[in-house]
Amino acid sequence: MDSISIEFLKKFIKFGLVGSFGVVIDFGFTYLIKDVLKKHKYLANSVGFMLAASSNYILNRIWTFHDNNPDIALQYSKFLIISAIGLGINNFIIWVLNDKYKMNFYLAKLFAIGVVMLWNFFANYLYTFA
Repeated sequence: MDSISIEFLKKFIKFGLVGSFGVVIDFGFTYLIKDVLKKHKYLANSVGFMLAASSNYILNRIWTFHDNNPDIALQYSKFLIISAIGLGINNFIIWVLNDKYKMNFYLAKLFAIGVVMLWNFFANYLYTFA
């Protein structure tokens, strides 16, 4: 395995670890909004997802990609665009699995997070932190 492949694999693993922390934030806020505050599941999912995305941006910028781009506002905007597309994919997967196939909401959400993680990694690797 060459050094480029090893470096790519390290970034992917770090991105996944950061994402694991994001899952805790995502599920925590989703549960709070959906089950405690009794708000709509897609509102809860969206808020949880975007809060996790914001924390993930900071951790990925510092730890995963070691990025020092001084234009943080532009970079964060790029990250949020990628995240918003990911949120659309996430909500669509939950809609299919939970609404159409009656899978447990949180299991559907976990599956959706796994799929969107791949989208987010490659899109941010190639666009936000390129």
